[in-house]
Amino acid sequence: MTVLELFCVLKSTFFGRRWVIGVPYAWVIAFFLLPFLILLYISFVDMGMDIHPFKPLWDAQKGVLSLKYENYGSIFRNNEGGGLFQTLYVEAYLRSIAYAFCTAVLCLVIGYPFAYFIARSQERYRPGLLMMVMLPFWTSFLLRIYAWKGILADQGILNQTLMALGLTDQPIQMLYTSVSMLVGMTYVYLPFMVLPLYANLVKMDFRLLEAAHDLGASPWRAFWLITVPLSKAGIVAGFMLVFIPAVGEFVIPSLLGGPENIMIGRVVWDEMFTSNNWPRASALAVTMIGLIIIPLVIYYHAAAASSLEKEGR
Repeated sequence: MTVLELFCVLKSTFFGRRWVIGVPYAWVIAFFLLPFLILLYISFVDMGMDIHPFKPLWDAQKGVLSLKYENYGSIFRNNEGGGLFQTLYVEAYLRSIAYAFCTAVLCLVIGYPFAYFIARSQERYRPGLLMMVMLPFWTSFLLRIYAWKGILADQGILNQTLMALGLTDQPIQMLYTSVSMLVGMTYVYLPFMVLPLYANLVKMDFRLLEAAHDLGASPWRAFWLITVPLSKAGIVAGFMLVFIPAVGEFVIPSLLGGPENIMIGRVVWDEMFTSNNWPRASALAVTMIGLIIIPLVIYYHAAAASSLEKEGR
């Protein structure tokens, strides 16, 4: 191989690696970082009586930055005589986190057996089983939620069935409750838990379970000590894929939740399009992103440190 050929090979390899690494970075910059910076900019704007939020932050007369920190302070301070952190926004944050966490747990409890069964099934059946998991994505998101309204309504299919069987003599209030919220969110986000779990479990060497059984371990003990630790990455990935979008969910609380189940997504919508207070809505969105991103950064930093420590040993 000549020097020119060697240079061409090294050049193609170098730029090829840069291209592969640069594509996801470009995606994150274009569709996360830039929108986030726009939200961050608007969150410090003082709109006053203007109808648009894109006002300059630089005060040319005073020669200083004019930042309205009150957009963030009003989130945590009650102006009606209540104490700190006793506001509608904080309650919406806590409610959103609670619903998202419960949804992720329910998806894990329901989705893990699904993923385990698919991973243990014969290889020729797996594409069909995975297609059944992904089949709901072929239907409109709104249609699926409206279908649950028809199922859970007072005169819906479920109540009609219960009354026909004689299990109740009057409709049970299921719609516009916490139950309907969790049912709808679990149904929608369940595939996001099953798919990463399956991707992790299908690579597992199931001969380890056979070895554990030969050594006298019960099926449950072998599952808990071998399968669960080896599927930890899939559990974390699935949990994050469910929890993160569920925190900011807007459609499901609007259609299935009642007035006492207002989540932060609905609050941001009301502030932006009903009150026309874009700076406060942006501050709410930035705070919500921070509540999600900061724990993720801490977790991945701890995971990376733990991995490096194990490699050092």
